[in-house]
Amino acid sequence: MKHRVLFVCIHNSARSQMAEEMLRKLAGDRFEVESAGLEPGEINPLVREAMLEEGVDLTEKKTQSVFALRQAGKRYHTVVTVCGPEAEERCPVFPGATRTLRWEFPDPSRLQGTDEEKLTRVREIRELIMIEIRKFISREDL
Repeated sequence: MKHRVLFVCIHNSARSQMAEEMLRKLAGDRFEVESAGLEPGEINPLVREAMLEEGVDLTEKKTQSVFALRQAGKRYHTVVTVCGPEAEERCPVFPGATRTLRWEFPDPSRLQGTDEEKLTRVREIRELIMIEIRKFISREDL
């Protein structure tokens, strides 16, 4: 049986999407993974671009609600919140998980500068997420 993982943030438009797809790409044979948000929006276009650089096409990917997953009776072994400190009090929790982890990453929707400057920062956030994903898949307690 695969270990079920849910990544959550506010909008499910950037950090949780990147984490979901990176875990799927690096260890999808071991994990069943989803992502969701408190207030689902549209996937950030810069996130789409940064993920495409990693061979992950988010063109058809949709965001989803934490509440919809809960209402559907979904269960997860691990829930990882990926909100930054600016949204700590609003970052959703998902009850019933065996383990809850908190990984803080900057919110790409709050980045300032030109599109190229923001894309550079999104790439940096993507790399930070990848580091945490690699640590996660190497854990022996999963």
